[in-house]
Parts: sequence; structure tokens; C-alpha cells
Amino acid sequence: MFTFTLIFLLALFISTAIAWWLDYRQLSSVRKHRAEVPKRFADVISLEAHQKAADYTATKIKVGFWASLYGLGLLLAWTLGGGLDVLDQMVRDWGWSELITGVVFILVFSMLSSLLDLPFSIYNTFVVEQKFGFNKMTAKLFITDMLKGAVLMIAIAAPLIWVILWLMQSAGNLWWLWAWAVWVGFSLLMMWAYPTFIAPLFNKFEPLKDKPLQAAIEGLLTRCGFESNGLYQMDGSKRSSHGNAYFTGFGKSKRIVFYDTLLEQLSTNETLAVLAHELGHFKRNHIKKRMIVSFAIFLVGFAIMGWLAEQDWFYAGLGVSQPSNHVLLVLFMLVMPVFSPMITPVMNMYSRKHEFEADDYAKEHADAADLISALVKMYEDNAATLTPDPLYSAWHDSHPPAPIRIAHLEKQRN
Repeated sequence: MFTFTLIFLLALFISTAIAWWLDYRQLSSVRKHRAEVPKRFADVISLEAHQKAADYTATKIKVGFWASLYGLGLLLAWTLGGGLDVLDQMVRDWGWSELITGVVFILVFSMLSSLLDLPFSIYNTFVVEQKFGFNKMTAKLFITDMLKGAVLMIAIAAPLIWVILWLMQSAGNLWWLWAWAVWVGFSLLMMWAYPTFIAPLFNKFEPLKDKPLQAAIEGLLTRCGFESNGLYQMDGSKRSSHGNAYFTGFGKSKRIVFYDTLLEQLSTNETLAVLAHELGHFKRNHIKKRMIVSFAIFLVGFAIMGWLAEQDWFYAGLGVSQPSNHVLLVLFMLVMPVFSPMITPVMNMYSRKHEFEADDYAKEHADAADLISALVKMYEDNAATLTPDPLYSAWHDSHPPAPIRIAHLEKQRN
């Protein structure tokens, strides 16, 4: 038991040290190159915009350091500090059945975690994003979003938690396999339900207002053999000036959504190039491949949980005196990131490969110069640094760094 405690603390130290070392490298890189725009971008991005991106990146790293330190303290408080034990005993004292106790315990823990994360969420939104001109969120909207999220969590998560806990209690030694199957089904259901029922609770979705742009997009979709359930623009500007576009849903519920901020930034040809890139993800089956990989990782995770459920040292080594199914779920969620830090960079490497493939597809159906121009505008408008540290980027970024991605597209033009 004490041995596992030491292993946990060692893994926590190593993962935290790596994260802070990478942050230091990133901070040093953006500061080192702050005084001069990289040569490739000197004609299209001003020094003022470049320095804003450097300062924005540096600020986020500094705030992120304190947030990670705070999160480290919370993790130790929940585990070795006995926080989960105290919460478990409090919920048990309410006198419900083991199953209902488990559901309530996980929901209360989730709500407390959200409340404890609230100070940094508020600071990032109303201080950092506000300082750099991105925040459009009002206090009223922030609170409304938070309340909607809490209601949705209870309405959607409670039945899922109940089913998984029931399987853990009733399905025998292979409960973890059945629980994984339920999780896969739930994930697919949410992919279908999100664009139609959930997203409209937070944003307004309208058919594209720009009819010439709509006609141009429909022509591109026809050439690419892509069918969707509609082209929509979303009022992203009521929360942030950051721009984006995305696909959502699957099957007949597929939608293409553009932030209104993105439509204001890009020309018609640039918008078509960005859409061609997104279509590339679909045509190259990236979405299906990522789903399969994600489900495989979750399968391994559930199998590990099935084994840990019978290991008393796992609970005792993390400060839990009374093992239970609901505590196992929360403990696993809390500590597995400590023991699996390499999953993120490996998945990001896989994602960056897909980004290059999607760019190659876009080049076949749109002008690479338009995609380059659109990306440069998006880097500038979103204050994305053009000089990231290579190791930091490899570890954290799901997209290739700007210089590498632009160089790849320019090579494709030759």
C-alpha cells in the first residue's frame, strides 16, 4: 500500500516536471522571437500582431502554471488528503442504497470539482481573454452557461452513471466489457444528439446568410461528393472573437458550421479552402479512425479498471479507506492521467498526420494559396504564436506548427 503511494507520488512528480519544463521551453521560445516576425510571415503579419500573439501565449502559460499547481494541490487533497473519503462518508450518511449513493457521490464530486475550477475559469475569461480583446462573454451569459451545463450533466450523466454502476454490481467479472459497450453506445448517441438538441441550447444556428457563398459551398460539396444536413453559421461572437469552423454529427445528422467571426475574416475562396480541408478529414476517414482509436483506448482503460477493482492496495495507497465501485470510477479518472502522460503526444502525432492529409485533399479541390492565406489570417486573428518550441508543440498541439504547415502547403504548390 505504502509502495503504491510512493509510486503515485513519483509518477506525479515526473509528469508535473515534464509539463513545467515544456512550459518553460515554450515561454523561452516566444520571448526569444518576440522582437521580429519570422521571415516567411514578415510581409503578411505585422510586428504588433506578432508581439500580441507572443504576449498572449506567454500569459496563458503563466496562468496555466498556477492552474496546474492549484490542480496538483486539489488532486493530493482528494486522494492522499482524504477528500474522497470524507465526501463518500457524507453521502453514505444520507442513507440511500449503494447504487443511488454511488450516482449521487459522482455527481456531487463533479459539481464540487467544477466549482473549485471556477476561479481560473473566470480569470481566463474575464481577465486574460478580455485583456487581449477576445472575450465577448457577459457575466450573465457565463452564469447561464454554467447553470445549463449543470442541468445537462445531471440529466445526461446520471442515467449513464447508474447503468455503469449497476453493471459493476451485477454483471460479474466482465462488467468492464459491458460498461465499455455502454460507453461506446452513449458516445455515438451524443454524436447524433449534440448538433440537433444540445448545441442549440447554447448558441443560435442559422442557415448561411451569404447566398453567393452558400452557392459556392454547395458546388464544392457536390464536387467532393459530400452530403450534409445543412450549412449553418453560429453566433460564436457572443462569447469570443476567436473564429472556427467544424463538422458535427454523423450519418444524416452531419452539419457544417461556421462561426460568424470566421465568415467575417475570410473571403469566399478562403472559406472554400478551409471547408475543403475539413472535407478532407471526412473523405480520408479521419473521424472514423479517431473514433476507433478512442474506443480502443477506453477499452484498455475499462479493462484496467476491472483489474484494479479487486486490488485493495489501489484504494489504500490513494487515501481511500472503504473500497467501492463509485470511488473506483472517480479515483481512476483522477490518477490515470498521472500514469499515462505519453497518450497525449502520441495522439497529437496521429492528429498532425491527419492534418497534413486533409491539407493535401484541400489542395486537390481548392487553391493552396487560398488555404495558406486563410490560415495566416486565422493565426493572426486568434493570436496563435508563429514561433512555438518544437518539443512543446509536439507534446501539446494537435495541429502542426504554423511554419511547418505553411511550408508543407507551399511545397504542394510546386
